[in-house]
Amino acid sequence: MSVSSDTLHLRVGQWHRSIPVDDPVEAVATALASVHRHGPSRCYGWASFELAFLLYEDRPGAGSDTLIHLMLPEVEVQLDGNAARTRTSIPGMITRITALLRTEPDTSDAISISLEEPDFANYQKKVSMAIAKIKSRALDKVVLSRVVPLPAEPKIDLPQTYLSGRRANTPARSFLIDVGGWKATGFSPETIVEVDPTGRVRTQPLAGTRALHHHRETDSRLRSELLSDAKEVHEHAISVRLALDETRSVSIPGSVAVTEFMDVEERGSVQHIASRVTGQLQENMSSWSAFAALFPAVTVTGVPKGAALRVIRELEGEERGLYGGAVLLADTQGQLDAALTLRTVFQRDGRSWLRAGAGVMGESTPEREWEETCEKLRSIAPYLRGLRM
Repeated sequence: MSVSSDTLHLRVGQWHRSIPVDDPVEAVATALASVHRHGPSRCYGWASFELAFLLYEDRPGAGSDTLIHLMLPEVEVQLDGNAARTRTSIPGMITRITALLRTEPDTSDAISISLEEPDFANYQKKVSMAIAKIKSRALDKVVLSRVVPLPAEPKIDLPQTYLSGRRANTPARSFLIDVGGWKATGFSPETIVEVDPTGRVRTQPLAGTRALHHHRETDSRLRSELLSDAKEVHEHAISVRLALDETRSVSIPGSVAVTEFMDVEERGSVQHIASRVTGQLQENMSSWSAFAALFPAVTVTGVPKGAALRVIRELEGEERGLYGGAVLLADTQGQLDAALTLRTVFQRDGRSWLRAGAGVMGESTPEREWEETCEKLRSIAPYLRGLRM
């Protein structure tokens, strides 16, 4: 199943049907509800950042590419400690899966790249322009990102990059995908929205960053600096405020609460200020209603989101695609888990790249925001692996 700004595509084997739609998210929810009538199923996929423009009534900004892509797997393997549960109707697949689960030798080499790519001055110029817009009261915060292209050779070995990075990172979610034209592996620091089968909604905005060196004294000093930095605390507070407003829009009145506030989460090469907002979904709402209310994450857009999206499109000058979007797990019984697509290596159309951003506020400096992007990129860059020729 895939959906663009105006069309839902359904495909099963050689069968294919295209259906005009007005609301892509609602179309996906309806299609999954139809699948539910045939029994419980779980699907996996992604949503691109450009879906944000459609949700904020900027249909041209959404483009014509796929915005959401989901698949029902023919084979599903769930790992639980030392056990593996496999679900499939394909003859002989259990034997093949058993072989694949055995440890394979590492046939890749480490790739070294420079994070000080030529866009240094250009990125800082854009940050300065964003600061000027914020000081003119056009918006309160915007997250600007930059791209680090990766060499064509050696080709990135995504499975080995995943294994290498997963051993070292501490993500909220990790993923390795090859579906719908995108290949990617990453270590998501936060979830955009989680909805369980009872309708409990959770979101965890992370905003405010310092490096994590895995040295006790240094990290403790940086943590104290983070929690006392007026810019970082202000950035976090307005992000939580928006998450509260968005969660309230789909929740039973009185059910929304901040259950964790200004904790510090360690995520690979950085530490973030973290809070958690929860609510109980209204009876007339689905898990996809919660997704539409909270997507895209405030931590990759800004405040208010509509104004931030306009600044992002103006200053970044290119589509983000999967960056800042979501990797999705959803089932036909109401569960939804949308992980923010950051700390990721991307592959598409023969290219490979990294991307990272920083939250720009009126108190920001271009030098510090550049440094923050480097800190975040170190959650993925040291673990890149290339295929041996």
